[in-house]
Amino acid sequence: MTISLPDDLRVLQAGEPTARVALVLHGGGGPRTVAPIVGHLASAFHVLAPTHPGWDGTSRPADIDSVAALATAYLDRLLADGVRRAVLVGSSIGGWVALEMAVQAAADDRYAGLVGAVVDIDGVGAVVDGAPIADFFALDARGLAEVAWHDASRGYMDPASLTDEQRAVQRSNGATMAAVAGRGMSDPTLLGRLGGVRVPTLVVSGASDRVVTPAYARAVAAAVPGAEFAEVPAAGHLPHLEAPSATWAVVDPFLQRV
Repeated sequence: MTISLPDDLRVLQAGEPTARVALVLHGGGGPRTVAPIVGHLASAFHVLAPTHPGWDGTSRPADIDSVAALATAYLDRLLADGVRRAVLVGSSIGGWVALEMAVQAAADDRYAGLVGAVVDIDGVGAVVDGAPIADFFALDARGLAEVAWHDASRGYMDPASLTDEQRAVQRSNGATMAAVAGRGMSDPTLLGRLGGVRVPTLVVSGASDRVVTPAYARAVAAAVPGAEFAEVPAAGHLPHLEAPSATWAVVDPFLQRV
């Protein structure tokens, strides 16, 4: 069954249109959180960076009610557009979407050759014994900064400084995230299905991430055949924001090989 993306899907494009496609997938914080990834990859790829349906005021079709459904919708769109060997680069929930896309692509002949590689940056989605995902929905702004950033002072945003419009977008994004990813931001079947991934995969973890710890990320990497693991020092859940140079130092060599 084909799952269609909404007509108002926002897709930021960057780079050379004839280059290999890199699909950049954002996390719960929305598309602004992956802007540095888009900018960095634009020199070598045709970058597509969609705003997931339901984020930042966009519409969400009723059948996009899970990460698995969202992954299918993106695969169907790439297939319709004739994309080959796309590099999937996902942050947080986006990392989960990327892995789910790779699992589905390996299991369905319709998607053969569609996905070429995966970069999972501090992705959520798996259930790992002894390394639980932080309860995002129970955290206030300061608590979130403390678990998500190496330097919490950089990540903390005082709610009092937000406009009414910004607060409304935050509430809406949170509701969409709960609807699509679930309040636990995980799928208990994912870890066991990662053995089906058949493309080169890099799992990146910020050394100070306490949303999903490096131990969690190592377990995810171990579940993907042949996957590589890299830890970024002095960085939390969004290493491309907090320590971009150190992040590119582990991502670029991988991309040059795949």
